[in-house]
Amino acid sequence: MLKKDFKAVLVSMSGVRVYNQKLLQLGLTLPGFVDRSKVIASLPSLGLLTIAAHSPDNWAILYKELDAITEASIDDILNEAPDLIAFSSLTARINETYALADRFRQMGITVVMGGLHVSALPDEAMPHADSVIQGEGELIWPELLTDFQHNRLKPVYSSLTNKQYAYRVDCHKVPRYDLLDIDKYNRLTLQTTRGCPLDCVFCAASRTISSYKKKPIAQIDRELAAIFEVWQRPFIELADDNTFVDKNWSKELLRLFASYRMKWFTETDISIAQDDELLELLAASNCAQVLIGLETAQAMSLTGVDRNNWKLRQFDTYLKSIEKIQSYGISVNGCFILGFDTDTKETFSHTEQFIKASHLSEVQLTVLTPFPGTALYRQLKQQNRLLADTYWDKCTLFDVTFTPANFTVDELESSFQELMGSVYARKTVAERKRTFKQTLTNKITSTHA
Repeated sequence: MLKKDFKAVLVSMSGVRVYNQKLLQLGLTLPGFVDRSKVIASLPSLGLLTIAAHSPDNWAILYKELDAITEASIDDILNEAPDLIAFSSLTARINETYALADRFRQMGITVVMGGLHVSALPDEAMPHADSVIQGEGELIWPELLTDFQHNRLKPVYSSLTNKQYAYRVDCHKVPRYDLLDIDKYNRLTLQTTRGCPLDCVFCAASRTISSYKKKPIAQIDRELAAIFEVWQRPFIELADDNTFVDKNWSKELLRLFASYRMKWFTETDISIAQDDELLELLAASNCAQVLIGLETAQAMSLTGVDRNNWKLRQFDTYLKSIEKIQSYGISVNGCFILGFDTDTKETFSHTEQFIKASHLSEVQLTVLTPFPGTALYRQLKQQNRLLADTYWDKCTLFDVTFTPANFTVDELESSFQELMGSVYARKTVAERKRTFKQTLTNKITSTHA
């Protein structure tokens, strides 16, 4: 076995904490909200597992997750005697990441940072790291480690500004799922596409790291095989922004998925309702659910949300499209955002009415959040409507971080809390599940009629 000359510890700053105390207390009684939060919190960092696969052979790689920072968790990392520590963090935990990185650097350990937030604000991150990765890390990571070995580490490695790190189809390696303690997870992540061509103004992922691209089907097959080596009956959540943009490629993907015994979940857009063959393949592949960004229950709020007002042009089809998708036995999790400039107090009652009329099997409610690097952030910053210069710990999707157009901050928070309480009430959640179960029953009956 090749001697490992160096050691890197990859640290995922997992978990997000809601600051709104009333919503936090209310959340204890909201089963749908709590269940989805638990799922998100239990996902490993696919970005770190991916760069781990691109590490030179003379590097030993360890993967750690820090939900709560304790002295014991810090000692656990220090006891590994790493040469380098690499952090990946969501915006909501970036301040904690900076503080911890500063502490490790004071101990003489080299620190590297990457991820969505750091890619959007590399200059902010640089004082807290010896090196920053901006954009896609796979092609950057091997050179970064080689530079470290030769004491020539650069302050920034960017795939967004340096064509040397341009994405290549032949650059793929299988993420290091073997680094995980599988017993800790209720699902694993797999990425089949990156980026999204819709480029919604509020989306922190659609273009911050990468433009839209698809993985080769053969590579996805290799990654699935690696997952099955560590977990025989996995639940897989795709780390995609919008999986089924290319319908022909998507059908190849679904045929591949159908050959594996697994259940899975992904995010997509409403256009899948327009393709019966795709829906048939989706159902046959054991897809448990698709999350679709419906965004709003009123058409005017969709004006200017995405490129060429695509979602606005789909709005009138929403109810029929949801019905059609779910008629194939595929659960739809409809995602709604509250706090657009066109929203009023009536928007909240309209949203509740729409959810009931749509018979969505599940619902995700969030507050409009201006993540750094997005068009929404730039707009609100220019309008001096951000509540603070840096409000990163409030980027939870459930905390208000800007001055709304038609509410006070307190009014938006209280209206959101009331809607959450109604939509996620136990009786209401149970009714949605019963309705979808009846849809499945009707599908089975009609199939055998």
